[in-house]
Amino acid sequence: MVEGKVVVVTGAGGGIGRDIALAMAAHGAKVVVNDIGAALDGALDAEGGGPTRSAGPAQQVADEIRAAGGQAVPNTDNVADAASAARIVQCAVDSFGCIDVVVNNAGILRDRFFHKMSVDEWDSVLKVHLYGSYYVSRAAATHFKEQNSGALVHMTSTSGLIGNFGQANYSAAKLGIVALSKSIALDMQKFNVRSNCIAPFAWSRMIGAIPTDTDEQRARVDKIKQMTPAKVAPLAVYLASDAAGAVNGQIFSVRNNEISLISQPRPVRSIHRSEGWTPQSIAEHAMPAMRASFFPLDRSADVFSWDPV
Repeated sequence: MVEGKVVVVTGAGGGIGRDIALAMAAHGAKVVVNDIGAALDGALDAEGGGPTRSAGPAQQVADEIRAAGGQAVPNTDNVADAASAARIVQCAVDSFGCIDVVVNNAGILRDRFFHKMSVDEWDSVLKVHLYGSYYVSRAAATHFKEQNSGALVHMTSTSGLIGNFGQANYSAAKLGIVALSKSIALDMQKFNVRSNCIAPFAWSRMIGAIPTDTDEQRARVDKIKQMTPAKVAPLAVYLASDAAGAVNGQIFSVRNNEISLISQPRPVRSIHRSEGWTPQSIAEHAMPAMRASFFPLDRSADVFSWDPV
């Protein structure tokens, strides 16, 4: 479905990104396998000079693609830096002559309850997820506009769409990606550029960092382990293909063999008062009238409560 397309997949050294890169190549794409080779939490190296890097993961996946008869090049640039992210896109152009698709998948976790979260824990997660998605997408956008075509697939999360404990940084970044994707879709639809999001449920190295200290946490992780990264890849390939030409600005989730279309915020109920509102009348009339439509403080696991099928 993506025969001949040039695809950048960030964070493709393992987990979901690796399976997406392999699937893209299996369907005929030329793939830039980007992975910084850093520790999951982006931990600094011994000299404090930046994340500990290894060319290994990106190189290994690129080698795997080539061994299967596909075309791929490794790249170890950092999505969290604007200049470095631009080099990822340039790598695609230099290696294969153009860029057609970006899959923004790179991510880190630094989970902490909000009242304990440090500025660095907040900033580092947003830098990789939200800034990284912006930097790579923005670098590709110039090429997409000039060639009047392009597709972006962004990884969001139900931690942002619905909610979760101890992930204010990750949730904010992932919900921000949804707004980024929608804005790209609106701004660039006239250039035949599409932008969509996937909220994946899959066991990966990043999800493997979820604590398992309690019975509830262990049960949650056991459920996630049933959902392999390979289950996410087919939707990413489809969204990258010309067959998805009419799909733009949407949010999907993939949960084992289920694909869901996720709702987007719209007014649920409105209350009108011809003479306007005072704090007192809001308390006495507006809030009681709307309370039945309030959303509970759900977490992702409360909404997706059934076993993966």
